[in-house]
Amino acid sequence: MRVLSIIVSYNFEPWLDKCLSSLLNSTYPTDVIVIDNASRDNTAVQIRQKYPEVLLIENNENLGFGRANNLGIQYALKNNYDFVFLVNQDAWVHPDCLNNLLNTSYPEHVGVISPLHYDGTTQALDKGFNHYIQSLDLRLENTTAPFINAAFWLIPSTTLTRIGAFSPLFYHYGEDKDFANRLRYHGLTIAVNQQAIAYHDRQSRPEKLPETAIYKSEFVYFLTEYANINYTFIKAFGYSVIAALKKAVTKSTALSFTAYIRISVALIGRTRAVVRTRKENKESGNGHRKYI
Repeated sequence: MRVLSIIVSYNFEPWLDKCLSSLLNSTYPTDVIVIDNASRDNTAVQIRQKYPEVLLIENNENLGFGRANNLGIQYALKNNYDFVFLVNQDAWVHPDCLNNLLNTSYPEHVGVISPLHYDGTTQALDKGFNHYIQSLDLRLENTTAPFINAAFWLIPSTTLTRIGAFSPLFYHYGEDKDFANRLRYHGLTIAVNQQAIAYHDRQSRPEKLPETAIYKSEFVYFLTEYANINYTFIKAFGYSVIAALKKAVTKSTALSFTAYIRISVALIGRTRAVVRTRKENKESGNGHRKYI
């Protein structure tokens, strides 16, 4: 089975060697493609000089996470790869990670497979990942989860031809949650392989976010709710626009009344795009290759 590992990069230099070398030294062979989002450092130069076997696509602008990954996905499907392996740039994998992911049997309803995510210290689970698996029974051989972030996603090509790639409605953050919602709608789920290990180097990020980051996070959350095709449109509107308005009234969070009003207005402004996205995401189960 042929695997294409896809890395979307932006100022990749701090992790470049550890990330790329881990994939190139994998005990299960994988081709590697880097989609560079107009890095301002020497990412492209370093890859061309030190890793000529890595395919490099250099964008003239920052396309964001989803659209850049879609370029790699498009390449994989065009060249008949059986799987794509999405890997964050600030990450690396254990040598046997892919081998364990691929040499395990999964139920037919599994559409994405994730390894265990350790943090960059290699000693503890990544905090975000640990949050997503808190309610799971990891003693089970095929543990499935409603959502695992896309720092390390092994996706069969059959999943991509069935439900499509990442929606361009999301620029950076929210793409993976939207994809997981679509998996659920089309009867698929995410499996966690406990024998496969990877490392996400983000433990040193500040836990207390500035207000601008909180605002962005809240907007993305409500946008994923608005686009969630597991809800009727009326329910999705309530869980997004109306819910943001309620937060504005209660003012029980870190953001102000004005910030939540702005979020509600921004969501209403995206209604036409949301309606179009919901329609396309429902149709993608009929063999359409959406966003590819």
